[in-house]
Amino acid sequence: MSDAPRILLVEDDASSRELGAFNLRKAGYAVDAVADGEAALHGFDPSSHTLVITDLRMPGLSGLELLRAIKARSADTPVVVVTAFGDVDVAVQAMKLGAQDFVGKPFNRDHLLVTVERALEGRRLQEEVRSLRRQAGGIERPMVVASEAMQSVVDIADRLANSDATVLITGETGTGKELVARRIHARSARADSPFVAINCAAVPTELLESELFGHTKGAFTGASRARTGRFRQAEGGTLLLDEIAELPAPLQAKLLRILQERVVDVVGNDSPVPLDVRVLAATNQDLNVRARTGQFREDLLYRLNVVEVRVPPLRDRLEEIGALTSHFVARHARGRELVIPDDLLQALGRRAWPGNVRQLENACERLVLLCRTDTLSIADLPPEAEPPEPALNPQRATAQQPWPSLPEDGLDLFDLEKRVITRVLRLKGGNVSQAAAYLRVPRHVLAYRMAKYGIQREQ
Repeated sequence: MSDAPRILLVEDDASSRELGAFNLRKAGYAVDAVADGEAALHGFDPSSHTLVITDLRMPGLSGLELLRAIKARSADTPVVVVTAFGDVDVAVQAMKLGAQDFVGKPFNRDHLLVTVERALEGRRLQEEVRSLRRQAGGIERPMVVASEAMQSVVDIADRLANSDATVLITGETGTGKELVARRIHARSARADSPFVAINCAAVPTELLESELFGHTKGAFTGASRARTGRFRQAEGGTLLLDEIAELPAPLQAKLLRILQERVVDVVGNDSPVPLDVRVLAATNQDLNVRARTGQFREDLLYRLNVVEVRVPPLRDRLEEIGALTSHFVARHARGRELVIPDDLLQALGRRAWPGNVRQLENACERLVLLCRTDTLSIADLPPEAEPPEPALNPQRATAQQPWPSLPEDGLDLFDLEKRVITRVLRLKGGNVSQAAAYLRVPRHVLAYRMAKYGIQREQ
């Protein structure tokens, strides 16, 4: 019964309410039966109620008023109205307001059940069409959920979808934070509107303001044409701010204003532009730590972190290795039928996967590309990264591990800096943001040093 569709039945007549609830429960539905519109509106839950059946003529809040309120909260929830003899005009008005169907009163069991089945089938088909449209458009991407930890993440994401609350998605690099953000958008009332994602660390600081907020033509030197900006591109939909920890302090203040006032200040524009966008943010860093050290605004953190969704690393859901491997192999095999031997799965399960799911997918792609037969080979696995060398830390030096003495013939400072950056990048699995935080320098400073010395990200 816990998986049965749940119906909210609203009927002020006690005998009709009991009869309707009895017939629905006997047919296998879960039923919440209430006596008036106020109780129905208070108890209505879009995430659990699959269908609403309401009488039209009730004291207090009428059926039409309840219909309007439910459709305002959840446009996808079908509503069936109950009509008595002589209420045809009111029933027609209800249909114009979005009612799915109507059923006569007193209840005829067969007619009631047929109407309910038709309404639920209509909703199922509508959801299926939307899902196919979202997948075809590339908005929602398949997620492999084969562990309790990830099932909990998906459940929370689905419950948040119908709200407009700001959500902070946290987790290590490569865990699938953007997939969670896309799922939230795809299951929301904004699903038919744009989903826009921007990596705050990937855009140069001097360009990030106009990239996010837009600018008018001539707003600054080189602004030969107007730019909409990512916020206004996502109008009516959802904006994902990935690697939000890298947002510079001046832009943090602007983002706080957007979240508070729901307006965006376009560069070069005299007045703010109203905005209707849901903001999701993602980060692989601890924003509480960055707030305590003054690197992130505390008031912005509170605005972003209305609800936190923490995506666990792959090492905490190793039971998903098999399902993920099958999924990625099928994706990259492009129609080839490839066998995944048990010894290969066991070898994959023994690895540390510091790059999480993204690293596993890269390994699967390599296995497919190098496979010469119809069976994947353990010999084609990429070599495991060597354990990182211990970083030099004078604060932790001991008598057994003293700070290295300086050579008598001098020291190449540039070579030392290059070696330290290389070792820290290896320690952090090639993640520039984490390496910058470890070295206690801004990310753009580290990126400049890497370019200066020709240092590539460690794979």
